[in-house]
Parts: sequence; structure tokens; C-alpha cells
Amino acid sequence: MTDSGATSAGTDSSASRDSLTRVRHEVAKAVVGQDAVVTGLVIALLCRGHVLLEGVPGVAKTLLVRTLSAALDVETKRVQFTPDLMPGDVTGSLVYDARTSEFSFAPGPVFTNLLLADEINRTPPKTQSALLEAMEERQVSVDGVPRPLPDPFIVAATQNPVEYEGTYPLPEAQLDRFLLKLTVGVPGRDDEIAVLRKHADGFDPRDLAGAGVTVVAGPADLATGQKAVGEVQIGADVVGYVVDICRATRSSPSLQLGVSPRGATALLATSRAWAWLSGREYVTPDDVKALARPTLRHRIMLRPEAELEGVTPDSVLETVLATVPVPR
Repeated sequence: MTDSGATSAGTDSSASRDSLTRVRHEVAKAVVGQDAVVTGLVIALLCRGHVLLEGVPGVAKTLLVRTLSAALDVETKRVQFTPDLMPGDVTGSLVYDARTSEFSFAPGPVFTNLLLADEINRTPPKTQSALLEAMEERQVSVDGVPRPLPDPFIVAATQNPVEYEGTYPLPEAQLDRFLLKLTVGVPGRDDEIAVLRKHADGFDPRDLAGAGVTVVAGPADLATGQKAVGEVQIGADVVGYVVDICRATRSSPSLQLGVSPRGATALLATSRAWAWLSGREYVTPDDVKALARPTLRHRIMLRPEAELEGVTPDSVLETVLATVPVPR
């Protein structure tokens, strides 16, 4: 590449980073106090990954994704997962046309760029699994015929904590398809006051345009950012650090299932995306530490006795991060 070509690529990368940073600011116009969750959603976009948002009802999980879609120039569809939802309601199905005496394929809502799978754990496993092929292969097979999904394609799913009545825990195979599991917590006192102030001033969560949320990025910005993230350098010592963290979970006495090699590659990808968003062209151990919990917390399984003792996936990961040597 010539110097002018390198300069142009660097300029495009910087412009893409600025656009995606503005996405974070746009979401903040409607959602207060969830900066880390918004950053996680942007990282998932850069990594072509899917996100699982977990939190109690009323903490703006759905509003987060709706606002994200309002700030991005991409097609968005929403599926409200309910106990009677069927797989074909998500993926699409063959429909008989009496005029032609033939079956034709009617695409489901999964054929979009950003799919909001709302309350995904309120539908039975059979319907949950309808997303498995779409999330992994980015295609849907109906009647033996594979049909590719649009590019980009990202699933942003919300779920209530599994202890809530009427929920179905996601199977491990599906959990592993999510790049990140982000916990949407109850905002702090100051943030909650800011939320109420917004509503007192006339904020309507159904009217994001009225809240000033505008489109600030599109598919071209995502494509440029994804390419730039793929060029972020990661040294051999940091790669070894990622591997050591994941291997340490496999020998943790609190876990019956540690992080798989797929989880290690996910941590590698999210660390590179965070480094690029931070304006760096290389990954540091701090980047790995910052993304370890959201990338790995849903890929480990606690032993029953550890759960009874109050151990959580995050506390196990904290212990692992504290014990695995950090490269200099």
C-alpha cells in the first residue's frame, strides 16, 4: 500500500471510530447510566457478534436496543418471545399458494440486520433453538434449502433473570453463541433522578426522534470498523494471557464447565475491538481484563455446591483474573 493509501485507510478508520462513538452518545440521550452496556453493544457490532442483555423488568433493556437501532442506519425487526411462539414465526416458513399450486418461502423477522429478540427466555427451548443456525451460520434452512441472512446480521436478545417465574433457561449451546452477556442493572440514585427528570420534562420512550436521537452511523462505518479491528495487533504474550485465563477456568474447583476454545477466541476478538475503540492499534492486558467478565460469564457453569455457597460466575472470574500472572 502506498503512503497515500495508508493515510486514506487511517482516515477512514478514524472517521468510523468517531461515528460509532457518536452512536454511544445518541443512545445516552434516551438511556441514562448504562454506558458500559452501550459500549458492549458497539463492541458486538464491531465483532459481528450477538449480545444477551440480562436484567430485571423495567431497566430499559428493550429501550437500549431500540435506541441503538435508531442511531444506526440498519434494518431492525423485533420479535416478542412468548410461550406459544413457534420456530417458523422466527425463521419463516413455506406457504402454499393456491393460485400456482406451489409452496413459496415467506421470510420471518430473522431476515434483518438487527434482530431484537425480546424476553428470549420466555419461550420454550424448541423456539429458542430456532435461532441457533441463524446466529452461527448466518443462514436459515427451511425444507433443506439454506437461505443466507443479510449482512450485517446481529441478534440483541433480552432476558429476565432465570429465577423469575415463567422463564426457560437458555441451553449452553445457545448461550455460547452470544459474544457478550451484559448485565443491565438498576441505575444508581443520581442516574435514577436523571431518568425521572427526563420523564418530567416530557421524554416519551416511544418517540426517540422527539428525544433527539438521530442516525449517526451506517453499514459502511461498521464495515470499516470491523476491518480496522481485524488489523489491531496482539502480541504473543497477550495471546498467552487470554489462553491462561480460559484454561484457569477449566481447573476452577467452583466450576463444572470452564471456558471453551470458542470462548478464548471471543475474548481475543472483544479485546481487539475495545483497543480500537480506545484509539490504539494494539491490545494490552488491561483490555483483556476489561472484557473478560462480559465475554466469559455465560460460558462457564457453576457446581451446585458452589451456587449454594453464593458463588457467582463473576466472582469466579474475579478470582481467576487475580491469580493468572499478567504479562509485563
